[in-house]
Amino acid sequence: MTQGVFQEIVCMLTHNYSIVFLISPLPIHECHDTGILQEKSIATPVVTNIFDSYGELAAGVASVDAVEKFLTPYFVQQFQSYICSAPVLLLDANLHPQSLEFACRIAAGSGIPVWFEPVSVKKSTRISSIVNYITYASPNEIELIAMANSLLPEKEFKFQLDPNGSKMHSVESLFQMLKPAISFVLCKGIKCLVVTLGQAGVFLCFRDWPQCKIQDLKSSKLASFSSMPHAIVDEGQLGVEFQAYHFPALNSSVVNPTGAGDCLVAGVIASICSGLDLMRSVAIGIAVAKAAVESKTNVPAEFNMKDLAGEAESILSGVKHLLV
Repeated sequence: MTQGVFQEIVCMLTHNYSIVFLISPLPIHECHDTGILQEKSIATPVVTNIFDSYGELAAGVASVDAVEKFLTPYFVQQFQSYICSAPVLLLDANLHPQSLEFACRIAAGSGIPVWFEPVSVKKSTRISSIVNYITYASPNEIELIAMANSLLPEKEFKFQLDPNGSKMHSVESLFQMLKPAISFVLCKGIKCLVVTLGQAGVFLCFRDWPQCKIQDLKSSKLASFSSMPHAIVDEGQLGVEFQAYHFPALNSSVVNPTGAGDCLVAGVIASICSGLDLMRSVAIGIAVAKAAVESKTNVPAEFNMKDLAGEAESILSGVKHLLV
């Protein structure tokens, strides 16, 4: 996967368009326009976010009705061949539930892993109708709780976020608070959870070691990352209920927090598609998110691969195995 394709994935995610949905002219990144729906009568989806003093999302108002209305199963079906040949299918919860399930069924027919991006607490509950198809999901703490509650209505999982953010909790105490929901969601069929914690980093939790249809490493600028030191996971131990690891965040000079979570997911997916293992991929995703928050734009115009590799190596050296 080339850096250009990597930027394309970031571009798609940051604008919060499911599949690819753009009304205005193409952004500065050279995205392919094969799957872009353009109609003068459609209002461009708009999102307004409010961040707290820690750079965490405090509130948001979104108008994305056009995504649900126009990205129908019929529209998705036009790209069935692309889905069936993809290393990973990314779906975000802005899609209508019928379109989500339709896309999942196409992917399942070809054994393509599906990544579910919850988008918001309210829309994260759309996982309930497609949980059996999902390989990866990337909720934050509160979206994780909402997902778990949508899958088990008779029981209420609870999580009280500290007014000062999760950074006030120790990693161990935060994990213990989220552990029941993590365990339950994994038991419902999802293989891997990437739980984003803002400044506290990321929890990577999995019950199986997910496999993807990867591309030729020789064609990827990310291939050089495969030489990074990595001896954290013993795949022979994966018979336990699930494995959990904490990845630390990197210190950063925050300029613009918008798009950090999307860039993290894009970095992880780009790395997975390039053939890197899950641990390295998450580390690179965190390094990409750091570059995003230090940029004036939602997505940096370019990424320094050498810097990303060095920062990912630093992150991996700080990964902790959590007792479950």
